[in-house]
Amino acid sequence: MRTFILAVSLLIANNLFAQTVEENFRKPLKEVLNQVENRFHVKLSFDEKLVTDRSVNYAQWRFKDDVETTLQAVLAPLDLVFSKSGDGTYKIEAFQYHRRSVEDGQKHLNRLLSLYPALPDWWKRSAELQQCFLSTLGLLPLPTKVNSSPIYANKRQLDGYIAENVAIESLPGVFVSGTLYRPLKGKGPFPAVMLAQGHGEIQHYGESSQLLSATLARMGAVVFSYDMFAKGEESLQFAFEDHRTILAPTMQTLNSIRILDFLSALPYVDPKRIGMTGASGGGTQTFVMTALDPRIAVSAPVVMVSSWFFGGCPCESGMPIHSCGEWGTNNVEIAAMAAPRPMLVVSDGGDWTANVPEIEFPYLKKVYTLFGKPELVENVHLIKEGHDYGPSKRQAVYEFFARQFSLNINAVKAASGLVDESKSVIEPKSAMLVFGKNGERLPAHAIHRLEALKALLKNK
Repeated sequence: MRTFILAVSLLIANNLFAQTVEENFRKPLKEVLNQVENRFHVKLSFDEKLVTDRSVNYAQWRFKDDVETTLQAVLAPLDLVFSKSGDGTYKIEAFQYHRRSVEDGQKHLNRLLSLYPALPDWWKRSAELQQCFLSTLGLLPLPTKVNSSPIYANKRQLDGYIAENVAIESLPGVFVSGTLYRPLKGKGPFPAVMLAQGHGEIQHYGESSQLLSATLARMGAVVFSYDMFAKGEESLQFAFEDHRTILAPTMQTLNSIRILDFLSALPYVDPKRIGMTGASGGGTQTFVMTALDPRIAVSAPVVMVSSWFFGGCPCESGMPIHSCGEWGTNNVEIAAMAAPRPMLVVSDGGDWTANVPEIEFPYLKKVYTLFGKPELVENVHLIKEGHDYGPSKRQAVYEFFARQFSLNINAVKAASGLVDESKSVIEPKSAMLVFGKNGERLPAHAIHRLEALKALLKNK
């Protein structure tokens, strides 16, 4: 009898505890947010889909003495975050690993600055970050360079320049392709520019890339414009979805290193005068590559240098290089690793680079000042423009590379004083392919699918 009573008592206790937790401690998220609004007299903004069918455990115990501490306690376990807008409204969103608030971005830059009050501290920090980047990307040690020749296709002479399609074997059976532009006249050695692509589906076949490449060639530079991983002709080897995997930043960095090797070895290129540029994801590749390889003499990252945005694609932040170093790093500190080499940062008012003149550029100036060279970092901010590599941005980059590499910008200037791009030919994609319309010229030993690439990198 005593055993029976004890068992019944335990059952009742367990049921009461379960009932208490389920019915009293747990509340619907939307109800809790309504309570937050009423208690603190604030307005919360959120998508209804974000809160539907979600609940908060121990809801009443999460209320604190102020609204922001309360929101942190309520939202953090649900992977939700909040930000305050100018009108006092708090916006609730899903946590996004690749972005901070603008305020947090600025605070992070200030914290990072405190780590290197003098130049020796900066050099130590840079060396640590470089090693961490390469290790995190799986490129330490760097894979052995493939002993193969570049594959050339469809050389053509255009107005003031020559264009030729080229593929480089960055790993055994893995090819990155693009178009090589060079001046029609002169023997060189010419300066060279690497043009990395962003996320656009058109890749280096797009109008802005062709205009930029051809016009720089008409000014006296060799240019190699090439595609992101698993895009362009790499789609012959890898699926579109492979671009959004953690191996993408690894391959894009390795591809850039091998392209730099290729350009440096060309008899008509001056290996001491090689620059790099790109917009958006191409901007990320530009400042990462410049941070890692001192052979990049000048750089011009476009619409990507931000302290609070890391890039929303795994191809930019899939391998977490931003966790490297004490307190982590961000795109601005990575860009600053170009110092004291000349750098132009192009920003605009319509994306995550909107605060560059007030936040990111002053930080860059301070880093360059450690070298006594604040004038070697520049910013062109186009407040009324958006996220692209449009004419105004290209104009700024033409002028920058012309100054740094003594290019003949007058050869392409119109009476207005601006660069005239009209003689740069926009070619169809079919004219810019290395491996043919259906990939019929892709080498037989080319690998296919992501699993084969993983195996290759594992055994590098």
